[in-house]
Amino acid sequence: MSQRKPEISKGIDWLVVWLYIILVFIGIMSIFAATYTEGDPVLQSFISLKTDYSRQLLYFGIAAVLAVFILLTDSKFFTATANLWYAFGILLLLLVFPFHTEVKGTKSIIRFAGFQLQPAELCKVFVNLALAKYLSRVETDFSKTRSQLIATAIAISPALITILQQETGLALVYFSFFLVMFREGLPAAVLIIGFSLAALVVATLLVEPNTLAIILTAIAAGAVYIMRRQIKRKRRLLAVIMGIWFVSVGVQRFVVPYVFETVLQPYQVKRIYDTIGKDYVPKDEAEALAMEQTAPAKKKDDGGDYNVKQSKIAIGSGGFSGKGLLKGTQTRYDFVPEQRTDFIFCTIGEGFGFLGSFTLMLIYFLLLMRIITIAERQRSVFSRCYAYGVASVLFFHIAINICMTIGLAPVIGIPLPFISYGGTALLTFTVLLFILIRLDADRQMVLR
Repeated sequence: MSQRKPEISKGIDWLVVWLYIILVFIGIMSIFAATYTEGDPVLQSFISLKTDYSRQLLYFGIAAVLAVFILLTDSKFFTATANLWYAFGILLLLLVFPFHTEVKGTKSIIRFAGFQLQPAELCKVFVNLALAKYLSRVETDFSKTRSQLIATAIAISPALITILQQETGLALVYFSFFLVMFREGLPAAVLIIGFSLAALVVATLLVEPNTLAIILTAIAAGAVYIMRRQIKRKRRLLAVIMGIWFVSVGVQRFVVPYVFETVLQPYQVKRIYDTIGKDYVPKDEAEALAMEQTAPAKKKDDGGDYNVKQSKIAIGSGGFSGKGLLKGTQTRYDFVPEQRTDFIFCTIGEGFGFLGSFTLMLIYFLLLMRIITIAERQRSVFSRCYAYGVASVLFFHIAINICMTIGLAPVIGIPLPFISYGGTALLTFTVLLFILIRLDADRQMVLR
């Protein structure tokens, strides 16, 4: 029997490939707009490898070679080696502790031969593979709590290690894999609890502690009164309501203060306070000094968050059609810190205005919808789970990064997919996407 050999063009979803190329091109031009020095020969600066946009072009070349290699790889390889890649990713994360290089307050980067590698970024691919592998096993019954806990451990373990490396932003990305679990049967109650906890945290920061405790008690008492007939029939319901009340008060009184005072860095706490519109005052001079020393790319003005304010000014100044390429004042004169990485969206907003920003978000929307379409047409559970993992990670990055630049989310330092400067990020998103393209190309082969 002849063995089928992968063909690079057979079954490839070229719409996804072209959307990817368009996004990378937009990214390179945005980095060029943010960092180009007037008077430099454009062609020479693009091939010099001394500028950020020339290096991003090099990273794209490497990513393109890697993408072709993935497209020539049999899709069975990814299912067979998923757990090995996960173990390799955990090993990389652990190697960060003895060999890390501290860059802008984070200890999650390994530097070698002039290049920087951030395992927490790359590990998203490995987690997606391992989670898809586990969920697709015949013996996995995801309706059981044990299976749900194992899947949660697969997704969250790298996040916990990443938090220890002072990279809270990337750690939060791993929680996007709960959307994959939800698609595969995770009870909606879990997501409701998650959103409720987030709302409770915000309420804890905004409302005086005793007042919030009284409000929570009143809500519990109201629930008992409204459900009094059901409680008479099911005594356990009263225990559930009281348990929720007890946990809520405990989170409000003890957990949130502990996390904000012990786990998070002072500058991270300030960013959260800035997002919800509340002033944060350091407890002492030592904490104020720590904020100055650890906050990456942080500047101060009259007490607000400098980065976000300048970003919103840049986006607003772009108006409807933008100022044009290389004509933005906020980004060209470096008023916005990290405008080639975390805040690159404001470069697009200032240069190309509402039309450019809307066009970019439309491209992202088309890409996400296409990935969901690909996910739903898979005959393999592994491929479907992996596809939803890709969509979840991309959606989280896009939503949080854009909201962060316009002040709707805390600045947690995660890149805009395919746009922000960075070799590790571009390679990670490329591998993440092209493994999906390869799996989709072989969807006629039913792989459990």
